[in-house]
Amino acid sequence: MPRGRFRLDQPATPRRVSLRPGYDPEAFGRFAERFARFMGTAKFIVYMTVIVIAWVAYNLFVGIRYYHTHHDCTVTHITAGNEIVTTTRNIPRCQEGLKPFDPYPFILLNLFFSTQASYAAPLILLAQNRQADRDRVQVEEDRARSERNIADTEYLTREVAAIRIALGDVATRDFVRDELRRLLEELDEHRGRSASEDRHDRTESRD
Repeated sequence: MPRGRFRLDQPATPRRVSLRPGYDPEAFGRFAERFARFMGTAKFIVYMTVIVIAWVAYNLFVGIRYYHTHHDCTVTHITAGNEIVTTTRNIPRCQEGLKPFDPYPFILLNLFFSTQASYAAPLILLAQNRQADRDRVQVEEDRARSERNIADTEYLTREVAAIRIALGDVATRDFVRDELRRLLEELDEHRGRSASEDRHDRTESRD
């Protein structure tokens, strides 16, 4: 049936509207692991150090040049004793050109670090949870493998014991050799007795 056409003899399939955004937990977990792995490298520390040094140096030097020029301003005021006092103050005058985007005390840089820490902590915890799940699965597999190895070892032990018991009832080579030697001696003795009896019979027949 083409998509978009409805049949009156069939009930309509209920559609649930979800307001939650769809995402792939596995893909997000892999991203969290890559992020946590990158944060644990020396490359990340070097990058962060270079960025912080460049950030602070730019805003300090540009800020000093931006506010370094002053002009004199004469201020006249009357004191409580009705005396007129004139004072001169140095008021900074802004210069044209480069301006610091995050002057001292670097509020934007602090906000950047706070945001990074707020995102880094959950991502690292997610990566640790995934690693803990993998470790648990690995431990279960190792336990099952150990149980199989123990069962195989016990089976082989029983088989070896059965073979030893069976070999205990089997005639050994020395036993067979002794029996053959004894039979040969009996045969030689029987032959000697038979030969003596034959000679005795022949002697009697001659007489």
